Amino acid sequence: MTGPGSDNKQRKRHNIVALSCAGLVAAMVGLSFAAVPLYRLFCQVTGYGGTPQRAETAPDKILDRTIRIRFDANVDRALPWSFKPVNRVIEVKIGETALAFFKAENESSKPVTGTAIFNVAPESAARYFAKIECFCFKQQTLAPGASIEMPVTFFIDPKLVEDEDTQNLSEITLSYTFYRDTNDPGVAAAPSAGKSGS
Repeated sequence: MTGPGSDNKQRKRHNIVALSCAGLVAAMVGLSFAAVPLYRLFCQVTGYGGTPQRAETAPDKILDRTIRIRFDANVDRALPWSFKPVNRVIEVKIGETALAFFKAENESSKPVTGTAIFNVAPESAARYFAKIECFCFKQQTLAPGASIEMPVTFFIDPKLVEDEDTQNLSEITLSYTFYRDTNDPGVAAAPSAGKSGS
């Protein structure tokens, strides 16, 4: 026979198990939110997953060797924009600062905010593809029918030719995909995002 004392002990055990499970779930949810920025930081530092590096300035050394840079542009179906590179291919010297432009246009009747993600192919070249300035570092809001040309300033690190995995590369592809921003405020675009010339 069990008495009231054993019922209390059992109830306490159940409460401890329930609290432990709730704590574990809360910790897992917290880690899942932290995982995305930590993973992004890891990719930016290492070039893992084709994520280019970010740099403040270009290197001092420019090699007498060119490499072809191909640009790829994609738009998620939920974002009513057109998006394309102004030039699909350019050739740059390794170590030289280069500038490329992408054009986006809001084809809807409402203001829309988009965010771009990017990667480099082949993945082995990502650690040597360094961006100084890029529209992918911030949200872009376009008014209805508005278009904008967005610059990307980058360079290819001369260390690319010292790496046996990349020393013979002749072409690198920089690819962007624009998504509708999850925090799309639905407000009119800033003046800087007005209609640009074609």
